[in-house]
Amino acid sequence: MDALTELMGGFGTALTPTNLLYALLGVLLGTAIGVLPGIGPAMTIALLLPLTRGLDVTTAIIMFAGIYYGGMYGGSTTSILLNTPGESASVVTAIEGNKMAKSGRAAQALATAAIGSFVAGTIATLLLALVAPLVADLAVEVSPADTFAIMLLAFIAVTSVLGSSRVRGLAALGIGLTIGLIGIDFTSGQQRLTFGVPELADGIDVIVVAVGLFAVGEALWTAAHLRRRPLDITPVGNPRMSRADWSRSWKPWLRGTAIGFPFGAVPAGGAEIPTFLSYVTEKRLSKHPEEFGKGAIEGVAGPEATNNASAAGGLVPLLTLGIPTTATAAVMLAAITSYGIEPGPRLFETEPVLVWGLIASLFIGNTALLVLNLPLAPLWARLLRIPRTYLYAGILFFSCLGAYAADASSFDLFLLLAIGALGFMMRRFGLPILPAIIGVILGPFAEEELRQALQISNGALSGLVDPFAIVVYVIVALILLWPVVRRFLPRRSIVPVLTEAAHEIEESHSHHGLTHAVSVERHVGDHRGDRAGDSAGGSRGPGEPSG
Repeated sequence: MDALTELMGGFGTALTPTNLLYALLGVLLGTAIGVLPGIGPAMTIALLLPLTRGLDVTTAIIMFAGIYYGGMYGGSTTSILLNTPGESASVVTAIEGNKMAKSGRAAQALATAAIGSFVAGTIATLLLALVAPLVADLAVEVSPADTFAIMLLAFIAVTSVLGSSRVRGLAALGIGLTIGLIGIDFTSGQQRLTFGVPELADGIDVIVVAVGLFAVGEALWTAAHLRRRPLDITPVGNPRMSRADWSRSWKPWLRGTAIGFPFGAVPAGGAEIPTFLSYVTEKRLSKHPEEFGKGAIEGVAGPEATNNASAAGGLVPLLTLGIPTTATAAVMLAAITSYGIEPGPRLFETEPVLVWGLIASLFIGNTALLVLNLPLAPLWARLLRIPRTYLYAGILFFSCLGAYAADASSFDLFLLLAIGALGFMMRRFGLPILPAIIGVILGPFAEEELRQALQISNGALSGLVDPFAIVVYVIVALILLWPVVRRFLPRRSIVPVLTEAAHEIEESHSHHGLTHAVSVERHVGDHRGDRAGDSAGGSRGPGEPSG
């Protein structure tokens, strides 16, 4: 009951005129920008991050929550109408959604995606409100050694569990940790990696890093691989679902919620695997399996519900442990830390207005998305006609403007372009962006917890080991040794299931000559990709038709 009481107080915060206005503005901006080809919610938030520096922290985070959900809705729109996912979690939606659009049922596909997102998001946000305080209460009791072990688990898991290459994932993490070390060591007072440049003594602003790696790096990558072939956009009618569509969609919505939330709540969970599982589950349980691969509505309803439930679940480790599980959550964490707020289990105690206002705003944003986006679906489709040369030129302009306006420093502008070039090179060589961002944000916190643990034990390494930490280190060891352990497991496990789903994706896109769409790391830098992404990524940019 305490959680529900706090949630009511959160609604009081979220429903103030200013916060409500910014929540609705976030939903509109998130949808409008997220619907554009190759732009997902992570890049959307990164692009708009510098523009909120003058806002109150609660208002800014509420706005970002609206952008978060709006950007995911926009990603499903591009998946359905263009067969071009705006983020990795929307890849599965493109399988059946684009087939429905090609057969004249684009409106129904968009409707089941929007309503499924609302249903799953509402249920998952309620679960977030109930589960997150319990996790935070448990997390408060952990020692610095335990906290360091958990952060080490997050580092290893996000680079190893879902990544296509452990070496590249660890290399990206190393880049992020190195950037996070730049500045003054607060224990010794020594400058680290500043190379005598006084502007680097305070470190590199995490906003500059996020905007550079996501927005500028993505724009440069797309510009380097841009083709001038016009996009083939499917027209959209009035999004309405028939009684038969409702009867075939409601169960996938609920199943998708049940699959997505637990996966999102697990550190380094993400939404790629659960959306694959949802698709395979719906295919096996459907009364119309022959329609899969030709435009089955269950193949849109289930994965979209899973995607949104996973997004709400991802806020559990973000708010309680300070650990982001997706690229979008990492950028939101950057927004929180930019206001001087330390993420972690005490966030519910130190910033209750912020946390509960954020959770309440998710309900409001979810409802606003449903009310606004069903009638506005044809308008969003028209935005897809913006020439991409203008689109990415605008992204570069606003990125530079935002980075300069944050501190009125021309040095930050040079840093932005340098980090953007780094983001471009990381995409060129297949290094994921998410581990780098997590390294930048969590690296200093992990270092602080490590030092506290060693100070308590007078420098003895035994201070890093206690019963809970041992359990975490065993999990870390299993993750690192998983390729060896997997050889001794039964063959029929989650891997063949995911392989089946990935094969469906690869076949679907190869028939349309759009194999670029499953190269998910090109969209959000979250190189946790599925097997289809590994095999079909190629060297094309996001949203770029093959010749």
